Amino acid sequence: MGFIAWIVLGLIAGFIASKIVNKSGQGLLLDIVLGIVGAVVGGYIFSFFGVGGVTGVNIYSIVISVVGAVIVLWIYHAVSGRNTL
Repeated sequence: MGFIAWIVLGLIAGFIASKIVNKSGQGLLLDIVLGIVGAVVGGYIFSFFGVGGVTGVNIYSIVISVVGAVIVLWIYHAVSGRNTL
């Protein structure tokens, strides 16, 4: 997957995950970064359980990335001391 595709996927996943976790975004740059990290985390978790990881910018990969980004955001809020509600 290309660099631009990772950014697009990270933006989508980070935005959706931010809305799920705390109802407001973290800011464009942080949403992208946490979304990309979430895509990697989600791909690793799903691969660990025998399901394919992130394959490109498609619905399946977005779902995996959002799951990973929600996990990353939850950890980010726990470490930074911010409220998730």
